[in-house]
Amino acid sequence: MRTHLLIPFAAITSATLLLTACGSGDTGTASVAAKSVKVPTADVVSAVRKDDAVAKLLPAGTTRLTVAVSVGGTPPGTTYLSDGKTLTGQDVDFTKAVARVLGIRLKVEQAGFEAILPALDSGKYDVGASNFGVTDERRKTIDFVTYINDGQGFATREDSRLGKITDLKQLCGLNVATGAGTTFEATLEENKHVCTDAGKKAYQVQTYAEQSAIWSSLQQGRSDVVMSTINGLRYAVAHQQGLKFLNEYHRLDVGFAFKKGTKLAPAFQAAVNKLLSDGTYDRILKKWGTTGSAIKQSRISPPELKN
Repeated sequence: MRTHLLIPFAAITSATLLLTACGSGDTGTASVAAKSVKVPTADVVSAVRKDDAVAKLLPAGTTRLTVAVSVGGTPPGTTYLSDGKTLTGQDVDFTKAVARVLGIRLKVEQAGFEAILPALDSGKYDVGASNFGVTDERRKTIDFVTYINDGQGFATREDSRLGKITDLKQLCGLNVATGAGTTFEATLEENKHVCTDAGKKAYQVQTYAEQSAIWSSLQQGRSDVVMSTINGLRYAVAHQQGLKFLNEYHRLDVGFAFKKGTKLAPAFQAAVNKLLSDGTYDRILKKWGTTGSAIKQSRISPPELKN
């Protein structure tokens, strides 16, 4: 008997999400963000069917997995539709499509972005699906299955004099807004010394758990520039007035995250490659306007991309 995803994301509401206490955002905040930015609603996943050959790669007896997602409020990342209850986003579509290929059920839990990776090691979650960039540091404790290529970039207000940022010394003396627990925060903190080494005032790193708070900080002048995902920045600039995308800074592969040594990786890799071959992958990227981030094949924990 063919088994489909029995808890479709399109039907998941905040009541059935089994929300955790460490959620990165509440329904109200994300709902406001969703209403202010047009969110695509095309169904690009429901036609996906179970692939028995791929499903056989799962560890014996695997019928249900717990997936942790972080709701950021800004597409193509995970957000809510205008009803304030239904989750959507690029990571949601990929997770739902992979689950359909594997024929498994999902228990979805919302958590703060910075809390998900540590919780994988404890066994609280089986999978993390929140645009996790693959870095060499993360690969020490986390396994990844890649499904897109994104990375780090910068954006600012339209009236800013900032141009293309190729060296972090260009940020000296500025306030830089970014997400808490992200590769962006790590990159900025690790390289603060470039300013003091050059005899300049260090930039200040301002971290926020909510994407909506990042953009508010920029628009209100508390921050001078935002460092975030390339795709997220491009989407925000295309749908919000008064912003401009500066440039890509560092490309990264993005993948589903697992506890180190997971036996789930081969099945997830095969499922992503199935989506690549049957056209579902392209449909998801076109829906979210991220076709420039396509990969040719999924890989398990590849080395960090070096620009």
